[in-house]
Amino acid sequence: MGATKLSLQFDRRPFRLEIRTLSTFIPYESGQAQELELIRMDDRLERQLDFIRELDRLKSVRRQTWLMDASRKENSAEHSWHIAVMAMVLGEYAPGDGVDVGRVLQMLLVHDIVEIDAGDTFCYDEVAASGQHAREQAAARRLFGLLPADIGDRFTTLWEEFEARQTPEARLANALDRLQPVLNNYHSQGKSWQENGITHDRVVARNRVMDEGAPVLWRYVEALLERAVAQGILPPSAI
Repeated sequence: MGATKLSLQFDRRPFRLEIRTLSTFIPYESGQAQELELIRMDDRLERQLDFIRELDRLKSVRRQTWLMDASRKENSAEHSWHIAVMAMVLGEYAPGDGVDVGRVLQMLLVHDIVEIDAGDTFCYDEVAASGQHAREQAAARRLFGLLPADIGDRFTTLWEEFEARQTPEARLANALDRLQPVLNNYHSQGKSWQENGITHDRVVARNRVMDEGAPVLWRYVEALLERAVAQGILPPSAI
């Protein structure tokens, strides 16, 4: 498409504004003598907005986790928002000093964008998990490639850091990513655990990495899971 040029012209006679594009003329009313030239958005802004439009699709990716009121399953955009706010509230529980909670928040907002293409892989589905990394890598290349290179590279770096779990920020981000589904499951009376036949030992095995990023939160989860078994909302470990 060729460039679109908007010409806005004002005069001192009764209000009139002319907006000219390549193929249209739209009269409008105005009141001051001046002339403005508006040029079609440049490529950078266009790519940024293309990505933002694509990002809207994350709201349609359904997860296996139910909302705490058990009214419906959450979507991936809701999950990302929820754990990002959790980082602001619970960031103090990272071990040691100097964890950059702002970077944790960025990782949490970015880490599931790949699910637009790859879908949400249920963490206890071993068959689906076998191809998860390859699917998500391809999704990251396409989705972050929509952005201008500097932003796309930054998003890719954040996503890879989260996946590698080597920095204190990534370990805290992963701990919060695991904490939220446990809380949702507990407060929805174990709805997802029960409908998928998930037992206590599998939940512990999945989530014990929380101890790397937030030991206090992991101890809380251990106690919560024991309580869930006692209450009959989490099936006990398989024998």
